Amino acid sequence: MSAHISLQRRISDYLAERRRLGFVLHSQDTFLTGFARFVASRHHRGALTVELMADWIRQCKDGQGTSGTWARSLRKLRSFIRYLKQFEPNTEMPDEAIFGPVPGRVAPHIYHEDEIVELLAAARQLGPHGSLRPKTFETLFGLMASTGMRVSEAIGLRDGDVDLKHGMLIIRQTKFAKSRQLPLHPSAVTALRHYRRQRARYVTTTADSPFLISSRGRGLGQPLGERQAHRVFNALRDSLGWENRGAHAAPRLHDLRHTFAVRRMLIWYADGADIDRMMLALSTYLGHTKIVYTYWYLTAVPELMALAGGKFERFANIEGDRDE
Repeated sequence: MSAHISLQRRISDYLAERRRLGFVLHSQDTFLTGFARFVASRHHRGALTVELMADWIRQCKDGQGTSGTWARSLRKLRSFIRYLKQFEPNTEMPDEAIFGPVPGRVAPHIYHEDEIVELLAAARQLGPHGSLRPKTFETLFGLMASTGMRVSEAIGLRDGDVDLKHGMLIIRQTKFAKSRQLPLHPSAVTALRHYRRQRARYVTTTADSPFLISSRGRGLGQPLGERQAHRVFNALRDSLGWENRGAHAAPRLHDLRHTFAVRRMLIWYADGADIDRMMLALSTYLGHTKIVYTYWYLTAVPELMALAGGKFERFANIEGDRDE
């Protein structure tokens, strides 16, 4: 490193530039500051080396990481190292394959309709009796299943974002700093209207109040917590004893979002819709930054793989007939 400019200063400049370009950096500050502290603790002088970077990555998470987590960390670090080489040409660039490939996304659990019905019924039985809690979680899970929202987006809704007169939700400033509008099915409008009436019995709200609220003790009226949402879902899931059809350890709350996307594609395939044209609409609806994330479902879900394969076979046969 240059004697007159510290590594931490370079990191701060890098993060500031990324933010000016519109990136939302939730954990990069902590991640890269940790690297700077490690370099300082080694009393390193001169250009950064691959050996130094690899040593730091291995000791992250108290040395309990896996090759997969190391590969992810290396990918994040390489982005900064690429920036740093503009100013410190002697900085070594680590090969992306040092720790093996970065683990990709794996197949989700796609819920059957009866599983979603069971989940909502189990949520209605939550205690304590007479509280808003059962209705809150039933509404959360139903909202995710019917719209494909992320759990963070659902619990981040403000009351003013839920326009039941026009059947529309406003998702503000998501993880990728984009806002979008989601049209609602009439059945979802009815359910959300019912929840709003029930909630009014417990708290007074304004347009800025959270739509889904906590109902426990001093937390009454406060936003529902994301950890709490996952904890409640996991407990209900375990009590229902579903067979896991995904590649994760168990069905997840986030798989409600995947289920929404897959069901929509299956309907389009059944209706003979132009899938490539409709995928852009679905990608926008889900808030994906790249349409490739939406097309991923075609290779990750067996039902869609079979349909896509059948479509390709029909296309190949048509092309073969033309060649003849």
